[in-house]
Amino acid sequence: MTSTRQSGGIATGASIFAVLLLLCTILACDSSKDASRNDNSSATQTATDKSADESATTAEAANREPPVESVPGMAGQSGLNIIAFTPHLISGAVPENTADFALLANHKIKTIISVDGATPDVEEAKRFGIRYVHLPIGYHGIDKERQMEIARAVRDLPGPVYLHCHHGKHRGPAAAASAAVALGMLPNEQAITLMKHAGTSPSYAGLYKCVEDLGKVPDVELDMAPTLFPETAPVPGFVKAMSQVSHAYDHLKQVRDADWQVPQDHPDLVPLAEAGRLENLLRALREDPELEQYPPDFAEKLEAAWRSAVSFEKLLTDKADPDDLKKALDRVGQSCKACHTPYRNKK
Repeated sequence: MTSTRQSGGIATGASIFAVLLLLCTILACDSSKDASRNDNSSATQTATDKSADESATTAEAANREPPVESVPGMAGQSGLNIIAFTPHLISGAVPENTADFALLANHKIKTIISVDGATPDVEEAKRFGIRYVHLPIGYHGIDKERQMEIARAVRDLPGPVYLHCHHGKHRGPAAAASAAVALGMLPNEQAITLMKHAGTSPSYAGLYKCVEDLGKVPDVELDMAPTLFPETAPVPGFVKAMSQVSHAYDHLKQVRDADWQVPQDHPDLVPLAEAGRLENLLRALREDPELEQYPPDFAEKLEAAWRSAVSFEKLLTDKADPDDLKKALDRVGQSCKACHTPYRNKK
């Protein structure tokens, strides 16, 4: 009897052990499956995180300041002060010879926009299959209408677009920065950083302000901007331009009398802007067709006046000694008088 119960107990114990063993096996399998699921989930999450990180990196790279040398080899081959705001929009100095135009053509430039006052060399550009557009601006800033014209030209005309002033330091980079911001190519801060890299003087506060105050412009507003895109813009008549030269020189005398600072009674005067305006006007006059009506001696005197203005502007930019500035401005005045005395009443 006892033996039977013991046998039964052993059998029962064995059965219970077998059941427990089966349960452990099932639980182990479930744990393995959960672990596998967790591993797969972790791998999936890791891949998702990696993809998100890559997307974030790509977005960050897109938002970073564009490289100054976005057009390989272009900057090192000339003295054009090349600054790439984007691969589509590049600023620099005026192309002055065949080699400069060839360089632009070799780098696939399709449109040149000049914001300088001087007449562009349209024919030389055409030889290389490049379109010229002339939209001059001043040193005090860019008015809203001209900002829209330049932005629309950059948007609508074949690119890449090369945008220049004279030296490629002040007006050109400001116009390129303005267009880049208006078109949503760059945020204001990056555009301004590139202006500084180009050498835009902080003294031209108006150029910086027109970029700082601008935002991305809706297409519907840009579509309202003029689309004439002239090869050469109308310039002031010869006599009117001479009058503007006189006004700029008078403003600079006021700056001189204020120890080369902004005059208190004329707070809107920007010394460097006036110097740049004077140089720009005299340079444009040298190329005015009306100059042919005067004797060769007049052109020589005008050339001398322009060179004096160039020298003065450089000294003012370099913050030269006040005495040197005074002498340089006096030379500008003397060169102007050399023209006025024999020719003032000729026209």
